[in-house]
Amino acid sequence: MVSQSRRRNLTLRSMAMVFAQPKKNLLPLLLFLFCISVIILLVLVSETTHSNAGRGNNFRRNHNDPPPFTFLIKVLTFNRLHSLSRCLRSLSAADYGVSGDRGRIHLHVYIDHFNLSRNDTPVEDNLNSAREILGFVDRFEWRFGEKVVHYRTDNAGLQAQWLEAWWPSSDHEFAFVVEDDLEVSPLYYGILERLIHKYYYDTSNFNPSIYGASLQRPRFVPGKHGNKLHVDPKTNLLLYQLVGTWGQLLFPKPWKEFRLWYDEHKSNGKKPFLDGMVTNGWYKRLGERIWTPWFIKFVHSRAYFNIYTSFPNEGALSVSHRDAGVNYGKTAGPDSQLLNKSSLSSDSLKLQPLSNLKWYDFCFSEVVPGRVVRNLNELGTILPSVQREKTIILVSLYGADKMFTRNLLCHFEKRNTQNHIFIGPSSELFYDLSRRGHPAIDADMFLDKLIKSKTSYPNSVKEALGNAYVVKKCLELGYSTWAFSSNSLLIDKGPLLDRVSSEYDIYIGERSGSLIVQSSPVTQKLWSNEFLHSIASSKQSLDFIHLVKELVEQKGKRIKTVETMDIAENTNANSVNQSLGDGKPVVYWSPEVAPNMIRSKLEELNLWLIDDDLSCKAVVCHSS
Repeated sequence: MVSQSRRRNLTLRSMAMVFAQPKKNLLPLLLFLFCISVIILLVLVSETTHSNAGRGNNFRRNHNDPPPFTFLIKVLTFNRLHSLSRCLRSLSAADYGVSGDRGRIHLHVYIDHFNLSRNDTPVEDNLNSAREILGFVDRFEWRFGEKVVHYRTDNAGLQAQWLEAWWPSSDHEFAFVVEDDLEVSPLYYGILERLIHKYYYDTSNFNPSIYGASLQRPRFVPGKHGNKLHVDPKTNLLLYQLVGTWGQLLFPKPWKEFRLWYDEHKSNGKKPFLDGMVTNGWYKRLGERIWTPWFIKFVHSRAYFNIYTSFPNEGALSVSHRDAGVNYGKTAGPDSQLLNKSSLSSDSLKLQPLSNLKWYDFCFSEVVPGRVVRNLNELGTILPSVQREKTIILVSLYGADKMFTRNLLCHFEKRNTQNHIFIGPSSELFYDLSRRGHPAIDADMFLDKLIKSKTSYPNSVKEALGNAYVVKKCLELGYSTWAFSSNSLLIDKGPLLDRVSSEYDIYIGERSGSLIVQSSPVTQKLWSNEFLHSIASSKQSLDFIHLVKELVEQKGKRIKTVETMDIAENTNANSVNQSLGDGKPVVYWSPEVAPNMIRSKLEELNLWLIDDDLSCKAVVCHSS
């Protein structure tokens, strides 16, 4: 492609040649070349403009220079004129700063129609109410951008009002959804603008698991038997899975993802039931009149989180007056104290780095995402926070199937097993586990730091070596290690604990790839650098459990066999003749058996705890 400067030089050279020609019959040629020059210059300007525009549309996340974004206020209303007028006046009185001056804050009012099939209110009264609301909205002045009014022709209901209010037109468009009985603080937009800059555009503070921000104060825990909602009074921001419908800012990409998920699930006749959640009762009572059970189910399947603001003395930047309507049979009054400039200190409005904020699930139990171990020092730091009763459960991800790993996590949640850590090669599954709050060891980076060798090891050696180093570190810290392969399922640690005693230091399930190494002077001496070297020097594939067994027997130490239940030992998977009543704590299967066959066997034994989204069918809370 000819560069712009060269094109300009050619144009100027052509013109110079023209002026050097004799004057005879010069005018037609001059006009022709002039036209050509103008066309070339226009093309250059067009290409430059297009190039700059393309660079401007890149999704830049730079806190110091965020791109201009569009802020849409979506007001949802029906037949409450008093509520709507209070809501719109509070929005109009807010401080929009430079953004408001530039006309980038747009107001969209969605007015639902009265139900034509109901006759509990005279039609003329409904018509008069609609005319009053339309008249008020038409007269209402909005100085900060466009005002758009959408008046429905039929009753849509609260669910459709929310879901149909927005489809993002770009990654730089945000929606702040407000039901008409809300009142916002004059400070609300300034806080949201800073949140967008800090946690959406700033690369160092961006996390794709965050779907938006709520200005209502965190009020309750939806998981049954969950922890009491307690927020550190020094913390003005936290991340919480629950959507806050009283002043919710939505980020564009997660909302699009939800809408597509909703379409797929509803079209296939699925329901948003999630056992262990109070939202099940909401949905059974109100059905498709509400949208939150759908969104909660989606958030649970994706492990997404919402930014919440939290202030002392029940203060909030948006307040619901809880007027009579779909959610309340009669008016309940304000739920919080509306904040203004005089009620907040400058320290209250400081935004902490994302790494300083705490994350909470639907049980209001703390979640710690992003714990990836890449070296021995990081392992030594993370193990003390993971261990329970000085025991670590180590799960291999080598050869792991995503759905079996997710099913294992549901069993961990059901049994309140929190002392687990995964190890395996970096992969989509690996980083998804870390994102969801499960600690994970990047085996490749971990081993590269330990073994400074250009030797390429097969996965079986990497798995064995990685497990061996983790066990050694656990022993140094005084912890016992329970190691399991990806084709096994720890369904109940209770019977296993009952069988593990001080009489034996090592327990092995050779076929299932299970290993228990108790912390003792014997195992600390046995698990030497010599043992690690014997694994590292192996050039062929090896069986880690078999190697440990051989070494232990060579040292004259006794080994106890872990009793396991085999549900699919061969490709026909006809070997199931045992039941869980046998008290066997570990289920395993051959990696050669088809995954669907394994799933079928687990379903028969009531051990399949995930749905079609590969998320747990239930939320199980264990209050601390």
